[in-house]
Amino acid sequence: MVNALLIVTMEISKKVSASKITISELMLPSHTNFSGKIHGGYILMLMDQIAFASASKYSGSYCVTASVDTVDFLNPIEVGELVTMKASVNYVGNSSMVVGIRVTSENIQTGKVKHCNSSYFTMVAKDDSGKNVTVPKLVLSGQEEVRRFCNALKRIAQKKEHEQHETRFDYTSAE
Repeated sequence: MVNALLIVTMEISKKVSASKITISELMLPSHTNFSGKIHGGYILMLMDQIAFASASKYSGSYCVTASVDTVDFLNPIEVGELVTMKASVNYVGNSSMVVGIRVTSENIQTGKVKHCNSSYFTMVAKDDSGKNVTVPKLVLSGQEEVRRFCNALKRIAQKKEHEQHETRFDYTSAE
């Protein structure tokens, strides 16, 4: 009689909702640039923090920022406005996740809300020794999550296409 060992592997998966994070912060004079508007670097720092929180919450691992897609500052943010950032994982690879972030600011006296920025951060999950770890597969629920996933695939394809055609500059050249 031959004994057979059956190994069943179950892939771990999570819904997008497992990655959703919202943070709000009142903008203070200490956050301004020389023109009196909120410094873009400060907003980028907050975006990196929420991307980390979203990716880490989703993966259950420490995450690092691998890349940031285009960051366009659409509207200035004023002192005294309430900035709200919403983030969620839009796409997962083996160890990487694309986190979409939307930034709005609200004049708390008038209630007027402005869309200030949207961007995509690619985060990579790491173990305690710094090695990449596998992240859960992404379960999409609804048309909006499918749209975001498909758009992430398009951005990844465009990035790969751009990298293939990019001219490499030799920084070691004496010229």
